[in-house]
Amino acid sequence: MPNEITIYTDGASGGNPGPGGFGAVLIYGKHRLEKSAGFRLTTNNRMELLAVIEGLEALKNPGSKVVVYTDSKYVADSVEKGWVFQWESKGYKKKKNPDLWIRFLRIYRKHNVRFIWIKGHANNIENEICDRLAVDAYSKGQLLEDSGYNPEDEDNKLL
Repeated sequence: MPNEITIYTDGASGGNPGPGGFGAVLIYGKHRLEKSAGFRLTTNNRMELLAVIEGLEALKNPGSKVVVYTDSKYVADSVEKGWVFQWESKGYKKKKNPDLWIRFLRIYRKHNVRFIWIKGHANNIENEICDRLAVDAYSKGQLLEDSGYNPEDEDNKLL
């Protein structure tokens, strides 16, 4: 569809938590932008969400019409089913990743965004590129600190 920006996203981690990365591919007409970064310690869900945030933050014009393709049910369902807006209204109490959800909503509200969930590792070329970008970012790149991640917040910690 003309005047519509397409963003493909993926997040990955080597361990959960562990080193992780995100990949995003933005497509608008003949224009294409690939983004990625890797982090020393994070989770897969944080990287899935960060991929969407980074993609949306790369847009230059407020009010853009955007379709985000993601293989993350966590991200797609949280937005499309309205969960994140309920979490926001309750101050994100007992919810993971509030720092990223706050950042997401700030940029999400500047555009007209809809999400389409796609099956991961199902031969969708752009999704596969995002996966490669994400994995390469944490396995080959210089790793950043995910300053919003707190391992103490994880449910799976040892008691």
